[in-house]
Amino acid sequence: MTQNRYVCASAASLLALFILFCTTNNAMAQNTFPNKPIRLIVPFPAGGATDNIARPLQNELLSTAKWNVVIDNKPGAGGNIGAEAVAKSLPDGYTWLMASVGTHGINQPLYTQGGGKLPFDPIKDFTPISLVAELPNVLVLNPEWAAKNNINSVNDLIRYAKANPGKVNMASSGNGTSIHMAGELFKSMTNTFMVHLPYKGSPPAVTDLMAGNVDIMFDNLPSSINFIRAGRLKALAVTSAKRSPAFPDLPTIAEAANLPGYEATSWFGIVGPANMPLDILSKTSAELMRAINSPTVKEKYLAMGAEPVGNTPAQFSTYIKNEITKWTKVVKDSGAKVD
Repeated sequence: MTQNRYVCASAASLLALFILFCTTNNAMAQNTFPNKPIRLIVPFPAGGATDNIARPLQNELLSTAKWNVVIDNKPGAGGNIGAEAVAKSLPDGYTWLMASVGTHGINQPLYTQGGGKLPFDPIKDFTPISLVAELPNVLVLNPEWAAKNNINSVNDLIRYAKANPGKVNMASSGNGTSIHMAGELFKSMTNTFMVHLPYKGSPPAVTDLMAGNVDIMFDNLPSSINFIRAGRLKALAVTSAKRSPAFPDLPTIAEAANLPGYEATSWFGIVGPANMPLDILSKTSAELMRAINSPTVKEKYLAMGAEPVGNTPAQFSTYIKNEITKWTKVVKDSGAKVD
């Protein structure tokens, strides 16, 4: 009996030491976070707007906080492939997603309306950390195609599309992206029919647009801004409610075509898997807010036509919920489907 009590007491002591060891190690790991590279999944190809927003943030975190953030481009399915990978990752703070209006605003109502289902829940499967930047899309055309068909304004495009239903090819960076939905909203509000051609990201779509393989695109401004300035793309208008400081002479679609209520802007933010530890979330949020509002990152974002934001996890969570509500109505009203 005495020997049994001794064995039980020893086992209890070992269990207590094990729990203390794990708790101490966990606390130490969190206090030293990050002690290894952080993986930032960008769910679109390199060179697109999502990637362009991620790069200055990556550089700022390394140069000032010494956080090693490794960007992993994982495109496909309108951002859903990369988003799913993050949703299924360990919630230890070492895997982030550069979320977008597509992955966390548009895709849920879009895929549901089409009879499908997302492989993740944009609310339940993620931890919002911070909204990074907002930006307009821009309606751009192949210059040769525009010249050939005498299209020099948004109204010119509307008249041509109505006279030639189904003959205008509209590229996008993928189903469910803000680029896709900006076009669908335009088609719905102007009662025009243009053929949607989804690509795996903005760069290949823009390449085909400049080559004349497609006619128009509602691209994220950072992806097209240099090509517009170089004359390789013809810009007609921005999709935001206000004009862009990057192109103050470029009208909004609402004012150019007398379409009050037309607005389709893009945004990008950092989220992690659901159930991130609160202390790691707090530390990550504070560091991201500082980096987003640093002079270096602000200057780079403004130069590409993006507006830096930076907010708290609670604020970003509310923002995402409001975006889903907003785009659910837009998807329903436009009748958009996954092609």
